[in-house]
Amino acid sequence: MKFELQHTDTLTSARTGVLTTEHGPIETPVFMPVGTVGSVKAVHPWELKEDIKAQIILGNTYHLYLRPGIEILGKAGGLHKFNSFNGPILTDSGGFQVFSLTGIRKLREEGCEFRSHIDGSKHIFTPEKVMDIERAIGADIMMAFDECPPGTSDYAYAKKSLGLTHRWLDRCIRRFNETEPRYGYQQSLFPIVQGCTYKDLRIQSAEFVASKEADGNAIGGLAVGEPAEVMYEMIEVVNGILPKDKPGYLMGVGTPVNILEGIERGVDMFDCVMPTRNGRNAMLFTQNGIMNLRNKKWEDDFSPLDPDGTSYVDKAYSKAYLHHLFKAQELLALQIASIHNLAFYLWLTREARRHIITGDFASWKASMVKRVAARL
Repeated sequence: MKFELQHTDTLTSARTGVLTTEHGPIETPVFMPVGTVGSVKAVHPWELKEDIKAQIILGNTYHLYLRPGIEILGKAGGLHKFNSFNGPILTDSGGFQVFSLTGIRKLREEGCEFRSHIDGSKHIFTPEKVMDIERAIGADIMMAFDECPPGTSDYAYAKKSLGLTHRWLDRCIRRFNETEPRYGYQQSLFPIVQGCTYKDLRIQSAEFVASKEADGNAIGGLAVGEPAEVMYEMIEVVNGILPKDKPGYLMGVGTPVNILEGIERGVDMFDCVMPTRNGRNAMLFTQNGIMNLRNKKWEDDFSPLDPDGTSYVDKAYSKAYLHHLFKAQELLALQIASIHNLAFYLWLTREARRHIITGDFASWKASMVKRVAARL
């Protein structure tokens, strides 16, 4: 994998680049739709590529390990062939999902023992096992196995957790280097910076991760309950240390405003379930603000869903029609809203890229953060 840094904004840390994988190039900054169990909920792979214009999507190690299982994915020839998405794929390590299972997991030096949320069966994830699973899934970018402590963790727990994450990272790297890709193309491993909201721990983690000289690096453990301003401060601290010639990925973030603030601070890659999850609950994001399509005000609004939108759904359907579908609990509502929101998120990062290149990102971003946060 190769990363070429192309433009850096003169007034901010925003930048553009191209990340080249064997499944194609990725122009950054980029938003990556989340396809947890091998699909982006309610969206066909064709729509992802041709309409939404997703350059890369995510899969999740925890969920794919449980269903359909690594044996099936291996027989299929990896996730790309299994789900028919022929572009780049990134797999999360499952660390965040295991963190979410508090009460049905046991954490120790060896790894994390947990019970399946599906049938209660007992499993263990070790750094080595996660690397083997991610090799079997076959994603272009594999994430290291880490612990993601709650944002409210006290300093003692955060420090202890960080030590474990760093030891696990060394084991991930060792296993990654001992094994070969299974499907004839190269894979890259990204370490994850942790440290909660403690500046000294974030610095320590960023320095440790930077020393590994990986193909790219991620910032994890944010957007888990801390104030937005604290999150932005942590991004600035970490990005001041991580190498500038490698792509930086902010995990699980977030709202359109969060993404614009992240881009301003030098983040290249983003993912979040928000556009699809909120879409399935009738919340639509647009460049002029946020709409709740369940609200009665849209009942007789026959104007296009989003006149400025880039997806076919934005012109094909009216606000009144989507309002009706949500009220009637029709499955088509979930599909239309998900496609619209993802297309908007991809437009937002493409537009940010365009303004970084033309040199007016700072003024454009200042106006956009007000517009996209408005309630319509």
